[in-house]
Amino acid sequence: MSEPPVGPIVDATPALRPGPARLEGRFCRIEKLDPLRHGASLWQAVAGDESLWTYLASGPFRDEAVFRLWLDERAVLLDPYHFAVVDAASGSATGIVTLMEIRPAMRVIEMGSIVYSKALQRTPAATEAQYLIACHVFDDLHYRRYEWKCNALNEPSRRAAARLGFNFEGTFRQHMIVKGRNRDTAWFAMLDSEWPAIQQSFERWLSPENFDADGRQKTSLAKMRMRETA
Repeated sequence: MSEPPVGPIVDATPALRPGPARLEGRFCRIEKLDPLRHGASLWQAVAGDESLWTYLASGPFRDEAVFRLWLDERAVLLDPYHFAVVDAASGSATGIVTLMEIRPAMRVIEMGSIVYSKALQRTPAATEAQYLIACHVFDDLHYRRYEWKCNALNEPSRRAAARLGFNFEGTFRQHMIVKGRNRDTAWFAMLDSEWPAIQQSFERWLSPENFDADGRQKTSLAKMRMRETA
């Protein structure tokens, strides 16, 4: 009798858990969220923009005091683990990125709870932040699967996932209840075997040669990825 099919043998050494890190880029840096250091500039960046919180479980916040309490609560958590996105030029925090659903034994981790202020959205720093975190996930922490999940109705998040190199894997129906509403969840993922080509496309896109004198991209990240996979 033939043996039943089984998956290939893989390195079962657990991945590392996220910890305090300072990831330096040309446009931004990533630091562990610190309410004392980042709170004031983060509030200044997000205040008055309720649209940032539409698809998130938290927010919007009625004032800075409530927002600061939320930051205090988030900063001490180990899963989810929050980082601030800090503008390289001004030193001001303009966003938050989060590693969550952390499973070191399975070497699986998720990017989620992204808060990009208007000042950060659609900038090179916004893309570079995702590049820096992905490098950290694969190259430093040694995960083999990097996930991106979002409300299936959140078209900007779905487009961002695809642009960054995550592959759509399906929709989990009635997956969550968020703020009293049903959430079907769209699942995306990137694998360690896919990362080298994606990393190259990021680096080509982020290179100074890809931006004109006004800071506009010459070639899109999607086209860069097509070149790397051709």
